Amino acid sequence: MLLRLSTMAALCAAACAMLSTTAANAQSPAAASYPAKTVRVVVPWPPGGLVDVVGRIVFQKISENTAQQFIVDNRAGATGVIGAEAVARSAPDGYTLLVHSASHITNPHTMKKLPYDTFKDFTPIGLLAAQTGLITVHPSLPVKTTKDLVALAKAQPNSVLYASAGAGSFSHLAIALIDSLAGSKMLHVPYKGGGLGTTATVAGETQVIAGTPAALVTHMNSGRLRLIAVTSDTRLQQFPQTPTIHESGVPGYEFRGWVSVMGPANLPRAIVDRLNSEISKSMDTADTKKRMESLEPWTMTPEQTAARFRADYEKYGKLIKLVGIMPQ
Repeated sequence: MLLRLSTMAALCAAACAMLSTTAANAQSPAAASYPAKTVRVVVPWPPGGLVDVVGRIVFQKISENTAQQFIVDNRAGATGVIGAEAVARSAPDGYTLLVHSASHITNPHTMKKLPYDTFKDFTPIGLLAAQTGLITVHPSLPVKTTKDLVALAKAQPNSVLYASAGAGSFSHLAIALIDSLAGSKMLHVPYKGGGLGTTATVAGETQVIAGTPAALVTHMNSGRLRLIAVTSDTRLQQFPQTPTIHESGVPGYEFRGWVSVMGPANLPRAIVDRLNSEISKSMDTADTKKRMESLEPWTMTPEQTAARFRADYEKYGKLIKLVGIMPQ
């Protein structure tokens, strides 16, 4: 089954609708002097993870550039819901922001009830980084390309086992999308976390796993895992010889997460634009580029960010239904 997204026109219309409520307050005095005091940046994940690290790097530079403090506040729990709710309930004045992952748009598909509306209660501001997956296989598996992997999975359905960090995780859906688009059939083996799934693949209990460079590069360098493709629509600078899945046998494939910045609903447009500008400025400095070189910096306008949210919401939603994940 092919996954189809809405037309770009529909996405752009949705993006404009998400941002239109901010326009009325665009020239308010408070917006003109922003930021005039300390800004709280809520990260709904524990310290040390990708979202936390990226948020700290970027907002540390924004603090330097604006001469105002942007303080990271880790509010972990419930796959990001606890921190997101705190931001949704905050005043739309730009002094409480949210740095979140793509879990923000998968949660509505995997949870029966959320304490906020994923779109109406937030204002998209921009992106900070991408999360591209690497498709790796155990050396014993006789495949060197995605085309080989698909051919084997078609010839021997359910014989190729792929590990994941759990049902609905990035590592699960990245491989499920290959099956969906290519018409192949691999068998999902969920583990309680990406580390356990990686260990299982290295040990040969499973044969395939999708993961981040940080999680897999050591095993690739030691020869315990073989890299065959990346999940983005362009090759990664870190692995220039490794093709995308689209290039290597599955046309139309693109699957990557992101780290984004949002505010509560009705955030004045002038503040949205100021923050988006400061994000771009901070990420264009030499020291930030150096710190982010292995973290895939990725920036977008507020409209592009909103459109990406909508597109991924539809893509992830269709894929989650396809693999049979029921909301809990």
